[in-house]
Amino acid sequence: MIADRLWKLRQRFGIAAPRVAVRTHVPWYVRWLGVAVLLAFSAALAAWMYDAGRRFAGFDRSEVEDALSAARHDLGVAHEELKRLRAVANAADSKISIERTAQQKLAQQIRTLEQENAQLHEELAIFENMLSSDAASVAPLSILRFKVESDVVPGEYRYRVLLRAAGPQRGKEFQGRFELIVSLTQDGRSAMITVPGSTEPDSAAFRLNFKHFQRVEGVFRVNPAATVGSVQVRVYEAGAKVPKVTQTTKPE
Repeated sequence: MIADRLWKLRQRFGIAAPRVAVRTHVPWYVRWLGVAVLLAFSAALAAWMYDAGRRFAGFDRSEVEDALSAARHDLGVAHEELKRLRAVANAADSKISIERTAQQKLAQQIRTLEQENAQLHEELAIFENMLSSDAASVAPLSILRFKVESDVVPGEYRYRVLLRAAGPQRGKEFQGRFELIVSLTQDGRSAMITVPGSTEPDSAAFRLNFKHFQRVEGVFRVNPAATVGSVQVRVYEAGAKVPKVTQTTKPE
C-alpha cells in the first residue's frame, strides 16, 4: 500500500513526471488589437505592392487622376461654351423671327398700297369719264364700280362698291341702303343668299347717306365648300321696296 503511494509520487514529481509550461496571460483585447494592426499592415503592403506593380507596368494613378481632372475641367468649359452658343443662337432666331414678321407686315402693307393705288387709278378713270360725258345723260343714281374678290380665308369674299348721285339728285343727300344677292353652287345644287341676312336687315354697314359719291366695302362669308357664281348689288332708296339700281359681277 505504501509502496503504491511512493510509486505514484515518483510518477508525478520524478523524472517521468509530465512537463509543465508557464505562459504569461495576455488580455483578449490586446490580442485583437495586434490582429487588427497586422491586417492593416498587410492591406497597406498589398496596396503598395499593387500600385508599385501598376507603375512598373506603365500605369501611374496620379497621372490618370490628373488627366481625369483636366478632362472634367475641359468638359465644364465646353458646357459653358455650349450654353453661350445656344444663347447666341436663340437670340439670332428671335431676331430672324422679328425680321421675318416685319418683312411679312411690310409685304402686306405693300400689297394693300398696291390695291389702293389700283383702286384710285380706276376711280380716277371713272371720274375723268364722267367729266367728259354729257351731264344731261347722267343717271340720277348709278353704280360706277362694283367688284368682288376672293379673300385669303376660304369662303370669304371682299366687295367694293362706288356709288354716284347726279342729275336731279345733285345737291341733295341720297339716303337708303344696299344689299348683295349671292348666287352659289354647292354639292351640285344652286342656291341664293342675301347679305345682310334676315337677322340683320338694317345693319349700319349697309346704309347709304351721301350727296355726290360714296364708296363702301366689306366682307361676306359663305361655306368654303360652295362655289360663288355671281354677286348682284341692289341699291334701295329709303322706304322703297324696289331697288333703284342693280349691277351684277363675278368674283375675281
